[in-house]
This record gives sequence, C-alpha cells and structure tokens, in this order.
Amino acid sequence: MNGKVFRTIIMKPSDSVAVALENIPANSKVAVQFTLEHSKDITVQQEISFGHKFAVQPIKKGDEIIKYGEVIGKASSDIAEGEHVHVHNLEGVRGRGDKIGSAK
Repeated sequence: MNGKVFRTIIMKPSDSVAVALENIPANSKVAVQFTLEHSKDITVQQEISFGHKFAVQPIKKGDEIIKYGEVIGKASSDIAEGEHVHVHNLEGVRGRGDKIGSAK
C-alpha cells in the first residue's frame, strides 16, 4: 500500500508469529526480519491491529505457536502464512483455569 513499510517484531528466528507494531491493513506486504541476514516478505491476509500476531509460516492444527522464543499455545486449526493469530485459532496452554478439575 503506497510503499509504506509496516513495523513488526520477531525475537527469535524460530518464532512462528510476528507482532504488529502498528495497524497493518489487510493484503499489505510486510518484511519480517528474522536475523540480520534473513528477512521474508509476507502478505497479511486480514487487518492486523497493533500488538496482534500473524503467522510467518504455515502452522498446522495442533502445532505449537512460538512467540518471542516461547510456546504461547497450540493452533486450534490450520493457520496460513500471513493469517491473524488470535483466540479464534490459538488455544493457550498455560494458566488454563477451565482445565483444572475441582476437588470436592
């Protein structure tokens, strides 16, 4: 879109998602910098709001999702490169109060 460079962040080359540092319109091409020597152009499929994640590679249902070098959850469905990653396709694996059984 008009040659604008959208800012994103990724901390580790192994991350499967990048984070938008500003709102990114749907169908925008962004350059994700994995290392000093390696970047990749990705077209985001939906609007990505500031602070939200998008996939930097295809992620299969059940695969771990890595952000900032840490597992943040598992894919609850297949996620295409450039797709918004949020509660509709990511299931958290930490602090799941609904997964704790009650002792009576």
